[in-house]
Formats: sequence, structure tokens, C-alpha cells
Amino acid sequence: MEQIKLKLERPWEEVKEKIKEHNIDITDDDLDYKPGEEGNLLDRLGKKLSKSREEVKILIESLSSNRDMAG
Repeated sequence: MEQIKLKLERPWEEVKEKIKEHNIDITDDDLDYKPGEEGNLLDRLGKKLSKSREEVKILIESLSSNRDMAG
């Protein structure tokens, strides 16, 4: 399985809050993240948001960099 790395420009706690602002159905459990386990996070959020891993990765990175491409 390929190693996925998230490129975060903000602390994860700030990114989590931005994700929850845009998606009120997302819980802290959905956003449980440990470095090195990015694939698990992307799979969980992908199922919850009906998005692909790549779409979730783009969403997270855009919120982290404040480009705010959520949707």
C-alpha cells in the first residue's frame, strides 16, 4: 500500500475545526489522526463525505493552507 503524506500548513487541531465547520456530521472520532496513518483518516472521511481519498486529501490540504476549497 502506498504511503500517503498530508501536507499541513496549520496544526491538525485547527484543520479539524475547519473540517467540522464545513461538515457538521463529522465527529472527533472521524477526525482521529496519527502521523503515519493518513490512509485510515482519508478512508474514514471518504466514506463519511462520499469522496475519494484524493478528494479528501485535497480538501484537508486546502483547509490547512487556507485556500478553503471545501465543498
